[in-house]
Amino acid sequence: MSDGAMDKLKGKGKEAVGKLTGDRRKEAEGKADQAKGGAKDAADGAGERAKGVKDSLTPDDKK
Repeated sequence: MSDGAMDKLKGKGKEAVGKLTGDRRKEAEGKADQAKGGAKDAADGAGERAKGVKDSLTPDDKK
């Protein structure tokens, strides 16, 4: 499981606990963790796409 997915899962849990207990701060922390996870996933995806572009531009004998 990626770091981003772990943050999203942790955030969902915090948000749910916050909603159940009426703790708005915990709920907000959960939403922030989910956003952080989404950002990590997006950054990982961008890195992978950049690597793919580099590989496609590199001649086969230079890989």
